[in-house]
Order: sequence, then structure tokens, then C-alpha cells
Amino acid sequence: MASRSCANFFDLASVEILDIPQIPRALPRVMTVPGIIAGGYGSNDGDSDSITSACHERKIIVANMLPLHAQRDTAAEKWCFSLDEDSLLLQLKDGFSPETEVIYVGSLKVDVELSEQEEVTQRLLEEFKCVPTYVPRDIQEKFYHGFCKQQLWPLFHYMLPMCPDHGDRFDRQLWQAYVSANKLFADKVMEVVNPEDDYIWVQDYHLMVLPTFLRKRYHRVKLGFFLHSPFPSSEIYRTLPVRDEILKGLLNCDLIGFHTFDYARHFLSCCSRMLGLDYESKRGHIGLDYFGRTVYIKILPVGIHKGRLELVLNLSSTFAKAKEVQEQFKGMKVILGVDDMDIFKGISLKLLAFEHLLQQHEDLQGKLVLVQIVNPARSSGKDVQEAKREAYLTVDRINQIYGRSNYEPVILIDRPVARYEKTAYYAVADCCIVNAVRDGMNLVPYKYIVCRQGSLGMDEAMGIKADSLRTSMLVVSEFIGCSPSLSGAIRVNPWDIEAVAEALNVAITMSDSEKVLRHEKHYRYVSSHDVAYWARSFMQDLERACKDHYSKRCWGIGLGLGFRVIALSPSFRKLSIDHIVSSYRRTQRRAIFLDYDGTVVPQSSMVKAPSAEVITLLNTLSNDPKNTVYIVSGRGRTSLSEWLAPCERLGIAAEHGYFIRESKTSDWESLASDLEWNEIVEPVMKLYREATDGSYIETKESALVWHHHDADPDFGSCQAKELLDHLESVLANEPAVVKRGQHIVEVKPQGVTKGLVSEKVLSMMVDSGKPPDFVMCIGDDRSDEDMFESILSTVSSLSVTAAPDIFACTVGQKPSKAKYYLDDTADVLRLLGGLANASCPKPRHTAQFQLAFGSII
Repeated sequence: MASRSCANFFDLASVEILDIPQIPRALPRVMTVPGIIAGGYGSNDGDSDSITSACHERKIIVANMLPLHAQRDTAAEKWCFSLDEDSLLLQLKDGFSPETEVIYVGSLKVDVELSEQEEVTQRLLEEFKCVPTYVPRDIQEKFYHGFCKQQLWPLFHYMLPMCPDHGDRFDRQLWQAYVSANKLFADKVMEVVNPEDDYIWVQDYHLMVLPTFLRKRYHRVKLGFFLHSPFPSSEIYRTLPVRDEILKGLLNCDLIGFHTFDYARHFLSCCSRMLGLDYESKRGHIGLDYFGRTVYIKILPVGIHKGRLELVLNLSSTFAKAKEVQEQFKGMKVILGVDDMDIFKGISLKLLAFEHLLQQHEDLQGKLVLVQIVNPARSSGKDVQEAKREAYLTVDRINQIYGRSNYEPVILIDRPVARYEKTAYYAVADCCIVNAVRDGMNLVPYKYIVCRQGSLGMDEAMGIKADSLRTSMLVVSEFIGCSPSLSGAIRVNPWDIEAVAEALNVAITMSDSEKVLRHEKHYRYVSSHDVAYWARSFMQDLERACKDHYSKRCWGIGLGLGFRVIALSPSFRKLSIDHIVSSYRRTQRRAIFLDYDGTVVPQSSMVKAPSAEVITLLNTLSNDPKNTVYIVSGRGRTSLSEWLAPCERLGIAAEHGYFIRESKTSDWESLASDLEWNEIVEPVMKLYREATDGSYIETKESALVWHHHDADPDFGSCQAKELLDHLESVLANEPAVVKRGQHIVEVKPQGVTKGLVSEKVLSMMVDSGKPPDFVMCIGDDRSDEDMFESILSTVSSLSVTAAPDIFACTVGQKPSKAKYYLDDTADVLRLLGGLANASCPKPRHTAQFQLAFGSII
């Protein structure tokens, strides 16, 4: 169970966390109802502990930085704060209803002295609904500039630290700082959250383990996460030493959002390859089953705040600048680039493509200009300086070769550029190019499209007729998040210099009629898919993902950052050994059905023969005259006969019940069935075996099985789906069924299931005048679900005077038709050991069992 104390969240880290000075908690609990203060910070019942708010719904947005501008007035010795109207966090409020209260949790861009923190905290909460997180300077440096910018950011953009000169190697101290900072953010969220009512939305890669802290504190917290950067392929991501901790942190959310399907696909592949999790589409929504909880995946690119951009577009300063730029480049075509100065934006590649364009098309020299606006770098380092140096050298070379006295082919603007000035350049540019080699989203194309739509004031300033058709052209890298949504753009591989140059040529020479069509298509999309639409859609899906929170029982398991919450239906619970032994002792006619692989023998074991302990347990149970014990397996009868030869009175059902015998001395009975379909199935399976490295075919007497557990997980799963469809089509008129199990595709005779075995055995007991008063069935696979279902239906249909005690039990905590579960094979053997002791109550036997099963019970 989770700890009731929230003071030791640093225990979640796998290593000792950096010491953080104890800062007095300055933030009071938030008043949610007049006269009532939300539940105290120290109490916890593992689920929720706060008084629910009856006033209105609240959304808590958690991000690395608050949407605030902060400045110190040295003369008055006080802080001046204002909202950052251009912040995405502030703009997303438009997607919520006016009654929604939005609270922001994040850090400030400035350092606030310890003596002032309480006053600043109170003021920001009252005036701006902002809750500041004060991260000590040394931790902040290692957390943000260290782990986030030097390790996560490059890795998520596909840059591996192959050598010390290019990328920083993993540093455990930076990881500790990352966890420490996430802990501080989580503490601030816990100070203001009403966990039963509030929705928490965590933003971006800076806070990927924060969900683990919150989920440990509140098991049913309503928690969403959106990643604004790319998520790399599993081959890249798996190189991160703390890969599992971060994946499990994200999986402690209810909804995880990505800009594109590619990013989501990479995340799902990592979950499959590293954690063994499968996903499926549930009524159009992708869901991962994670210990009984469904973690949903959201794919939707963020948009821009169109209204905010149009306000800037209609400023008089924007009009004046646009007119100035238009006059400056009169008679020329303007190509615009707006990028941060970092190694992933492809600025140098863009310049090389432009140079190639001028070289190949001499007629464009003097008539074409590239305006490259460079935003300040978000991080510092040798790689940034190298990128800047290369860009400057390339610009100088181009201007020297192709420039004239009154003409510079490339205008490089490397200074802080006001928003109105950028907007003016957007409005004037004939084409916009975004050539990043890897970028999470990039909203520059969206802004360009809105600015090219213009306005009455802008049209007048630029001398454009109000009723004239609008045009815009985009050349975008196929490696940026906005690319899939811009179907009218010319998509390019930024590394292909010649192709990018040709794309620019096509863009500036394209007919106006086609430019109009492309622009109209883009403008419709950008207008309808703005930031408000994005926020509203995400929150609607988060509400849907959380609607079943209170329909299941929850408890926490796992240590450190491996913590997760188990969520099970109220009727599904762990089978108590004491409970079943009590029923076992007082009953006289018992039916026991046990699966083999994954139940009495571990699924991962290389040795499939049963251990001596398992043989002793099965012998003891089957030798009890009150018991009828069967091993019901999909394995062939030859293997089972050999492995279970010491068990004289044990019943065996092989190949899912196609062969069955009551004891070692009994003859095998088989279901008469036409197996001619084998000739159809075998060639098809061989085809898939040859095409799927690591797969193989198991030939049984009654069935054929294609195994892919040693194949690549993604490819094997894909091939299994295809094989299933293929076989179903060719066997449509044959007396055979195709089933997909755990890493297998099996074809077997129609009507042969494990459920028939249990039905037959129970019916025989009733017919012999010994109706069962105790039925136990344990299995771990999909095929065992047939037994669980059959036992319940068979017992209810049989004419018995008293209903027997039924214990249908699955191995592993997962959705099942069984009422009970056991964690693993070791749990199963402990249970069987308890029943074996109950069958041999004499002291000498008890001593014998304790000696034999000391390591099990």
C-alpha cells in the first residue's frame, strides 16, 4: 500500500536526491466553498482527501514556467508582474467555459529572495491565479540547463551523445536534479488541488516524472500530460539509462497527448518493447491497459491564438513596418524564415538550398531575397555557437558571390525582433520556409497563413484591394509536427539541398490560382483548429478517460519511480489462501482444473518440465480421494505424459481438450474430427515463418501453432494480425477455428476448447452421483477464459441440490471472467501447497510438506 505520508517523496528516486532546503510552506489551502478550507495537506487515504468544490470546476495547468512577465523595481524595491499574453498556457483558457477556474503552477523566470517568497506567492495567487514553484538555483541549473536541455532535448530530437564533443553523456547528478525539481512542482500542485474534482494538465518534457508523485499521493487523481516535443523512435529512446522511470511516469497519467501519430507510435512502441504493454483502438481511441487502468493516447497538434495575432496585425506600427518592408523589396520575391538559433532548425541547410537556387537559376539573381529572422537561442553551448558561426559564414559567402551594390540576396536579422515587426514580414513574404531537421510542432507556418490573409487596415497600408484573392506558399520539412496538417504545403527533406532549392523555385513560380487554393485550404484549417480547439478537445478526452475512476478499487504497488496504481473491478480480488483452504477443508467432492504454462510452470522458464515440488503437489492433491484433478493445457499429449508420468491419478487434457484421459492407466480419448484443413494451413504458416525472423511452427496432433515470441515485438504482432486474417479467409468453409493467443496464432478443430473439458468432467461427477461441492480453476491465458465461463454456466445448468464453492482464478492482474487473481506462478504454488497441507493434516505429513515447500509457502 502507498505510504500515508507525503514527506518522503524523494524515496521515489532510485538514487539519493540532492538536498533541498526546507522552505516554509507559504501557500495557504485554497478556499473552495465559503467558510470551508479544502482538505489538509498532511492527510491521505490513498485515494483522495479533500472536500469537494461545489462552486465550479477547476483546471490546474502545470508547466515549467508560469505565463508571467516579472521585473524588479529597484527604486521601489518591489516586484512588478504582468500576464504574458503570448503564452500558450494563457491562451488555452479560451477552450474552457467562462465558469472554469484555471490555476497555473510553475516557476518564475527570475530569482526571488527567500524573505520575499511568501509575499510574492500570496500576491500571484490572488492577482493571477498563479502558484510559483521556487527551485533552488543549483538544482534549477542542473534540472533545466543540464538534464532537460543537454540530455532530454537532444535525445528527443534524435541526437545521440556518441562522443563528448557532440552531446553531453548521461549524468546521474543531473537526473537527480530533474527528479528533485519534479518533486517540488508536485508539492505545489498538492497544496492547491482538490483531487476528487480538479483536472490536472501537465505540460511538456520538463515534468515527465511528476505524474508518479501525484499518482502515489492521490490514486484517483485526474491527470493529463501533453508532450510538445517529438518523441523519438524506440531505437533512440532506449539508449536513455532512465528510460523505464520516465515511461512509467507518463503511464501514471490518464491521458497522454502528442502532436502527431508518429510521436504517439514511437511512444507506444517503447511501451511494447521495454514494458511489454500492448495497445488497442477502443472505439476510435487508442488505449494502453496498464495494471487495470486504461491510459489513453491523444493525437492532436496545437494551434495558434488567431485573435491575438490579428490584434498585432492591426497595429499602426505593423502597418508602418509592412509598408517599409514592401518598399525595401519592391520588385522582388521575398522568402521568409523565422527560426530559433539551434542545431535542429536547419538554418544552414536552408541557406545552402537558397544558394543552390541562385546558382541554378541566374534569372532569379537580383529578383529574390531570403529574409532570415533568428530568434535568440534557448540554450547555450558549443553546438549553438557552431551553428551560428556556420550560418554567418554561409550568408557572407552568398552575399559576396551573388550580391550587388543595392542588393543582398540574404538578409540575416540576428537580434530581438518585436512581434509587430515579425508580423509585418509575415504579411509581405511571398513564401515561408521552415526547414528544421527535427521539431516538435513549429507554429511559424500557421502564423504566416493568418498574416497573409490580411485585414482591412493592412490591405490599405500595402495598397491591396480589399476584394483581392489571398495567396501564400509554404515549404516545410517533413520532420516537423505541423507538416501532416498542412496538406497544401510543399514538403521537403531538409537534408536534400537540391530538392529544397527546387521546392523554393516551384513555390515562387506557381500560378496565383493554385496559390489561392492552397492558401484557402490552410486558412480554413488554421482558423478551425486554433489553440482553444486543441485545449477543449484535450480536456474533453481527459474527462472521458477519468469517468470510470470510482468504479474500480485502487491501490498502489512498486517502489521508487516504478510506482503504479492497480485498478480492479470491485468483484475482482486476490484469492486468499486462508479463504480457499477453509472451503477446501469443509468440502468432500472437489474438482480442480489447472493450466500448465504460466500457471504451475513459469511462462518465462526455459525448462518446461515441472519441478520436483510441482510433481509432489500434484501427486498429493490427485491422490486425495475427495479430489478430481486435471491439468488442462494446449501442449501435446506426448510432452505432458512424459513430464507428468509420476502422477498416477492425475487427469490430463492435452491440446485444449482434443485428447483427454482420467489417469495414467486410462486410455486417451480424442474428439473425432476432420483434420484435412492441415494441408491448407501448413503452407500459409510456413510462408509467415520464412518472412518473420524468430518465429516457428509447432505441429500438434490436432492443431498447428505459429509462435512469434522470439520475433521483433512490433513486426511479430503485425504479422500475427495478418496471419489471422489470412487463415480466417482460407478456412472460411472448413471445420477449424483460428485463435490468437499470447505470442501465438493457433488453428485447431472447431468446437475444441478448454471449456468443454471442464464441462465434461463436471457432468461426469454429477452423473456418477458425486456432484461437486468445490470447484477450482486456475489459468493465465485467453484459452483459460473459456474454462472460467464454462464452469459458471455448467454449474448453474446442472441439477445439483446445493451450489458448490467456485474459485475461478486468473494469474496476473488483468481483465478476466474469473472472480479472483493470483500475482504469479509462485503465488499459485503457495496456494497449492496450502491445499496439499489440508489434504494431509497428520503431523508427519505436515513436517514433510513444510520441508518440501519451505521455499514456496
